[in-house]
Amino acid sequence: MSDNLINTAINVIGIEAKSLLDLQKRIDQTFIDACKLISTCKGRVVLIGMGKSGHIGNKIAATFASTGTPSFAVHPAEAGHGDLGMITPEDVVIAISYSGESDEIMTLIPVIQRINVPIIAMTGSVNSSIGQACDVHLDISVDKEACPHNLAPTSSTAVTLAMGDALAVSLLTENGFSAEDFARSHPSGALGRKLLTLVKDIMKSGDDIPSVGKKTKLLEALLVMSEKALGMVLITKNNKLLGIFTDGDLRRVLETKKTFNDLVMEEVMTSNCVSILADKPAVLAVQIMEEFKLNSMPVVDSDNQVVGAINTYTLMQAKII
Repeated sequence: MSDNLINTAINVIGIEAKSLLDLQKRIDQTFIDACKLISTCKGRVVLIGMGKSGHIGNKIAATFASTGTPSFAVHPAEAGHGDLGMITPEDVVIAISYSGESDEIMTLIPVIQRINVPIIAMTGSVNSSIGQACDVHLDISVDKEACPHNLAPTSSTAVTLAMGDALAVSLLTENGFSAEDFARSHPSGALGRKLLTLVKDIMKSGDDIPSVGKKTKLLEALLVMSEKALGMVLITKNNKLLGIFTDGDLRRVLETKKTFNDLVMEEVMTSNCVSILADKPAVLAVQIMEEFKLNSMPVVDSDNQVVGAINTYTLMQAKII
């Protein structure tokens, strides 16, 4: 039984993979025409599909919407009972039907055409009713479904989804839609949090900053470092950053100094230390700390005045790493 299950799964994936490679060869001028219709649309892209095609349409609409192309999906049966009013003359419709003969969609097409809304069809045959009625036809035909009976939509839905992804990503690229733009539409997601969170949003500030003067004795500075629990102490003068002393610096002092009772911070601190501006993305702080192998870092303003401090744990708490 196990061997049969594995062989069946491998066969399904192989059939669908071949269908996707065949689709790759059919990306031509009609694809460009579809992209132009969508990119010049002043309204939204409306996906219409029945059954499994409707589920794929929902996913394509969600992908469009999250990548800078306003979009939503309409159930064709509901559209015939009032939801068609959601479609405006400034929209573009993408009608999905593998057979190209969906009665529910064909009922809507004359109404959509009367309000001069262009229609992009995704069907398995340009000679189908929907294929002939549309403005642009995208060929989503497959040699066979991965279902052993060649009935259940499998290869065809995979190809349709890939065609939708190809449209969305092509438009994303053409429109210069950036990772920051993506983050703005995903503020609750991990990527959005990483790209939208600034250093100033998560840094320790005020009395939580471990800061001492350059003449402060090392033993006193260690008490401040321990109390603030950031793995470092900043050395400042009139709040201007002069240097840093970290846990790693302490280990080096212990290895090289026989006694340090009289040491002051200017003797042991690291001058010209790496810092970051408060209005920079927190993810940039992660990159800098990884590059310089740091566990903590001061936060400064444009005048090198200390305004905060961060460490690896701060970034982990904010779920930046």
